Parts: sequence; C-alpha cells; structure tokens
Amino acid sequence: MKFLGTVFLGLIVLFYSSEDSSLEQIQANGELRVAIRYGLTTYYEGPHGKAGLEYELAKRFAEALGVQLRIQVIDNVDNILHQVATNQVHFAAAGLTVTKLRQTIVRFGPHYQDITQQLIYHRDSKAPPDNLADLTAEHQLNVIAGSHQIEILNTLKKDYPQLTWKALSSITPSQLIQKVWKKEIQYALVNANEMTQIRRFHPELQIGFELPEPNFLAWAFPRSDDNALYITAIQFFNQLQQSGDLEQLIERYYGHIDEYEDFDYVNIRAFFRRMKEQLPKYQTYFEQMADHYQLDWRLLAAIGYQESKWNPDAVSGTGVKGLMMLTQSTAEEMGVENREDPFESIEGGSKYFVMLKGRIFEEVQEPDKTWFALAAYNVGMGHLRDVRTITEQQGDNPNRWLDIKKHFPKLTEPHWYKQTKYGKARGHEPVQFVKNVRRFYDILAMNDRIRNPDNDCFTDNPTDKMTEGLC
Repeated sequence: MKFLGTVFLGLIVLFYSSEDSSLEQIQANGELRVAIRYGLTTYYEGPHGKAGLEYELAKRFAEALGVQLRIQVIDNVDNILHQVATNQVHFAAAGLTVTKLRQTIVRFGPHYQDITQQLIYHRDSKAPPDNLADLTAEHQLNVIAGSHQIEILNTLKKDYPQLTWKALSSITPSQLIQKVWKKEIQYALVNANEMTQIRRFHPELQIGFELPEPNFLAWAFPRSDDNALYITAIQFFNQLQQSGDLEQLIERYYGHIDEYEDFDYVNIRAFFRRMKEQLPKYQTYFEQMADHYQLDWRLLAAIGYQESKWNPDAVSGTGVKGLMMLTQSTAEEMGVENREDPFESIEGGSKYFVMLKGRIFEEVQEPDKTWFALAAYNVGMGHLRDVRTITEQQGDNPNRWLDIKKHFPKLTEPHWYKQTKYGKARGHEPVQFVKNVRRFYDILAMNDRIRNPDNDCFTDNPTDKMTEGLC
C-alpha cells in the first residue's frame, strides 16, 4: 500500500485556497453525491446490507462531513469520469486507476490501494505463455473499452509490437471475468484485486502471469478551482492512514483471500461439492442453533466445514471428534453426551463459540470480535490472551485482528512462548483457521443470497451470478 501523506497535503494547502463554497454547499444541503460502480471491489449487497471497500470509505467520509451519502451507481468508467468532470457528482469512489489520460479529465486524491494487472484464462483452455515476450497474435487479450488496460497495452506495444487486444463495450470488470470463466473468450487482462475477489467463486479461473508495474487507485474529483472538498478528502485519507483504519478496512475485504500464487483450487472445488452434497443434511441444525443464539447460520456452517468437512464421524489424532470437532472436556462442559451425533455436535459447538465470544475483551469491536472468538475456538482463550500480551509488547494494537494475526506464529518460537502463561502452541493454525472460516462464510453467504427465490438473483446455477455485484 502506498499513501500520500501530510507533505502532499501541505503542498496542496500552499497552492490552493480553502476559501471555497463547495464544502459549504454540501453541508448546507446535507448530501454528498458519489459515483460508484457495482462490484465486489467497490459496492454490492452483502449478507448484512450494503458493503464494499469503496462504499465503506465513502460512507465514512460522509459521516466525517456530517451529511448523508447519496450513491449514484454508474458501470461505465467514461460516464463516471464525465459526471465528475461536469460536476454532476461531487466525486467518484469507483476503484478508478490513476492514468495520465484520466488526469487530463479529473484530478485524483491520495492513492489508497495499489494493484497489478493479470492475464487470466480458464483452466480448461489452452494456457498462455508466462511472459509478455512470448505472446503472439494467437493470444489476443480482451479488455473493456475505455479502460486503463488499453493505456497500459498501448505503452507495452512499443516494446512488444506483437501484442493484440480487443476492446469490449458495455461490460463491467466482473462480466469480463465471467466471460473467461464461461469460456466465451479465451484471455483477458484485468485488475488483480477484481480477480482476487471473484476467483473464490469461480476457482476454474487461472492466472497466466502478472505485470510487474503497479497501478494506483484513487478517488476522482473535478478539475476546478473549487478545492475545499478536495483538501478535506486528503485530510480524511491522512487520518485514516495514521489511525490504521485504512489498513484495517483493506484487511476486512482482502485479508482472508489467498494471493494468486497460494490459491488452492482443489480445496475450493471440494467445498463447492460438499456444499451441494453434505450441507443439506445439516443446514436445518445450523439454522436452529443460529436462531437460538442470535448468530448467522452460515458462520456456524463455515466453522463446521473447517473442522470436519461436515463429517459427523471425523476424528483427529488428538481425540477431538464430531462435526464440530469438540474435545471430550469441551463436550462435557457444553452438555454433549454423544460427540458423533451431528445435532448434539452442532449444538455444543455453537454454545461453545457463543461462550468464547462472550469472553472476548470489551475493547474489541466487530467484526474483529468474531475473528478473536474463532481463533479461541481453534487454539483456546489462554493462548489468545498470551498473543494479546505479545502484541501489546511489540507496540501493536491487541484489540485488532490485523495486529493479532501477525504475532500468533510467535507461539511456536521458544524465545516467545517461554515468556507466556500458557506456553507453546501451533500459532499458525488459528490464523489459517480464521482465514478459512471467513472464506467459506463468504461463499456460503453469496450462495444463500442468490438461491433466495425472493431475490432477483435467484438461479439454479449459483456461480452463474455470484460475481455480478448485484446480488
């Protein structure tokens, strides 16, 4: 991540006057108009309402200004830039890449996320070469008309004249990636962050190679002498960076998703298969316990899958067993008589999770409180307390999962665990446990939402609409 800091802010303030009416008008009207795109990297309907990194950032900015956020959804980037340039919206928070051409139309705020470009294809299609130099006319790339990828390719063509591409109109990044997944097109050049989000739902997607040069995302503002809102936005990002809130927001949306070199196709495909074959046997049990304890049944189901692959007869080498993999002592404490009975196991595991969550420290806020409780489910409250102590000793925040997960692996090192109350633990496991549960929960939540017959996204093929960003 790269950010513009207070030095940049100082230069802006030096050259531009803040005596301006734009911000005053926004506050007087009580409304901030923001252009945004639908998509998993920007704005979508999540399991608990509106979500997306761009949406959350824009919402926080509106709250900082004390006004209401009014979203203007526009899928075409050229239209977004036009609305910004003509002051039809106050700015765009749409996952826009900073380019030289776009800088002649709008001015960009601080960079808040850096991304790369990836060449993608379907695993059943012919694999492309693993570098630009070996691409030929047979490896035509598909891109979106008016996208920054075209600027990138025009620059690359000077050194790689054999490059060819086709620009597709009236299409979103998610739809372009879906075309590759459906094998309607063979290759595409896309943003890595968009591929990262979508690949969880379409694991057949493959990455041929990644371009080394980074690109930067930023909000787009009108090019005018009206600077008050622009300067306030810079201050807003400075504060987000300094407080660590920006890094935490990015972790919320990307921290549990594998980088492309770590992506486990077999694991995700197995999850989809068992979601179809195994989950229906136990979903009612998960729903009953979730209703009883005021939880999300999909979270309980994700825990169950991570523990046993929804196998009620599962047994580990350490003696934990059952669908929720309870120890004998935990089962007795939770009133479970038969750990191999799926309903008893789900009931006991749910009760245990709720108990752990109730013991999580008051200073920890959601969703981190849930991640803390998941870690404790895996490794125990004692080791979680030890890691909080280590985290604080290292100058990090013991109430943030972003910081806690960095220090959990220290419990495998004698230098660290000998200083703790509860001693040695397999510190990498709770980090991976939480990551996996979060990933499985996302898939379950998306699948459940689009299978709801009252939802416009209902379909017999759940992955068919998972990435539209409208579900």
